[in-house]
Amino acid sequence: MSTIGILLAIPEPYGGELRARRAAYGDPQAAIVPTHVTLLPPTEVDPEAVPEIEGHLAAIAARGRPFRMRLRGTGTFRPISRVVFVQVAQGLLECVELEAQVRAGVLERELQFPYHPHVTIAHDLGDETLDAAQADLALYEAEFDVGGFGLYQQEPAGRWRRVRSFPFPSAVRAAA
Repeated sequence: MSTIGILLAIPEPYGGELRARRAAYGDPQAAIVPTHVTLLPPTEVDPEAVPEIEGHLAAIAARGRPFRMRLRGTGTFRPISRVVFVQVAQGLLECVELEAQVRAGVLERELQFPYHPHVTIAHDLGDETLDAAQADLALYEAEFDVGGFGLYQQEPAGRWRRVRSFPFPSAVRAAA
């Protein structure tokens, strides 16, 4: 089996800024998880299913269009889950629509929690650290265009790496 995830990567310089903050809070995930908004959480798949999965994702991307995302402020899932995150203030509906399309067909699965687009900045740390992360980034803002999403695979050591990008058609034309 192989573990995959579908992510909207946060572009530079914002991705690096938030990853550095996550590392500064002592979150070991900062070293192995790219800064992102999840469209499909870690999911075990048969490697033989990857071509079908890639076809599914390519079809979604072909129907997609770039959108503006704004990150602003922080939130938490405590006490349900020990997570502090930066909130998606603009682009939320687009994330929800993409997640529903991704998590259908060959990638249909149940979620442990209802889908809530966000960018994790601290996970499974002590309350004081989670409180500090939430306060430190309460005024954080970033705005950028999202031009597609990526298929990521978890390596045996735990690090996530992008194995394929799925740009939206308008993003492909703009880059040409």
